[in-house]
Amino acid sequence: MPLTLPPLSLYIHVPWCVRKCPYCDFNSHKAEETLPEQEYIESLLADLERDMAWVQGRDIQSIFIGGGTPSLLSVKAFEDLFIGLKKKLNFSHDIEITLEANPGTFEAEKFKGYRELGINRLSIGIQSFQDHQLKHLGRIHNGLEAKQAVKLAKDAGFSNFNLDLMHGLPDQSLQDALNDIQQAIDLGPTHISWYQLTIEPNTEFYKYPPQLPQDETLWSIQEAGQALLAQHGFNQYEISAYAQSGKQARHNINYWQFGDYLGIGAGAHGKVTIIDNDPNKSTIIRTSKTRLPKDYLNKDKIQSVNTEEIALEDRDLEFFMNALRLYQGTSFEIFEQRTGLSIEHCKSKMEHAIEAGLLENTNEIKTTPKGQLFLNELLEKFL
Repeated sequence: MPLTLPPLSLYIHVPWCVRKCPYCDFNSHKAEETLPEQEYIESLLADLERDMAWVQGRDIQSIFIGGGTPSLLSVKAFEDLFIGLKKKLNFSHDIEITLEANPGTFEAEKFKGYRELGINRLSIGIQSFQDHQLKHLGRIHNGLEAKQAVKLAKDAGFSNFNLDLMHGLPDQSLQDALNDIQQAIDLGPTHISWYQLTIEPNTEFYKYPPQLPQDETLWSIQEAGQALLAQHGFNQYEISAYAQSGKQARHNINYWQFGDYLGIGAGAHGKVTIIDNDPNKSTIIRTSKTRLPKDYLNKDKIQSVNTEEIALEDRDLEFFMNALRLYQGTSFEIFEQRTGLSIEHCKSKMEHAIEAGLLENTNEIKTTPKGQLFLNELLEKFL
């Protein structure tokens, strides 16, 4: 079947943080006293120029500025960035533009400036409101500063914002976890990302593991937390994402529905569908960029895009690794358009998953409650 161009988003990576958190395995680096803002913006726009052939006439539906801590950059830096972006790209009329921010980097005037530039959504890295847990996690803010950050965001005109929260923290009790959720809800976000702390390789926590709650406690936290969020109108639409009605993160939904996204910045990744006049030559690739900021900024080096084709026989698994995270399900039509495969190609695998109680027996691709709990087992059905 012919591939169809999916919606296109843009991911922008800012690689600096005030300090590296012990649980973080993202491409982030301790910031120097003065950031090379202008040089980095120039590098981002040059990076985008190299990717322009992959736009293929599409408007940008969403932008996500992540990191690192993007809110370390000044309003002037983002102004220059958006001037450059708009010279190269067409923004959709209702584009969603999200900026990641940490409470310790909030400044009232700066955030008013971000909002005036057209950034219309914030994702604020709270993680916990408990000071001792924030200290364990290496965060630079405390619980009071977290609440003050939300007030500053609202005062700056942000009515659509996400709060990031972790659970399963060192020695965390069920009540502690529920208190964190309730405090987040009371601040009036439109979206809450609530996810369990996991120990990742190449992190300080991997070298020096903290004492995490027992599985029984983790299960109790998961069940009670989901119930509390639902009680307050936060509907779970993905494994760790809960939103008020109509406030799902459009950028992330595009990821999970196997949409396309350009990735610019040090260590940024992308995924692009390339349509050729000969359908047999149309393909899907993943892209990645130079990780280290000093290399990314080095104008003496010829920056290149690392690309890897997703083989035809792997497209179904790649699709399911994303789409099965979504609780509302995905249509057969989207599968066919975005993989170039007929749904018949994986019908037998889907039937095995249905028999195991992991997929719903409907005319769409939708996990059961059991499948949501055992996603890895479900994905094994598509190997």
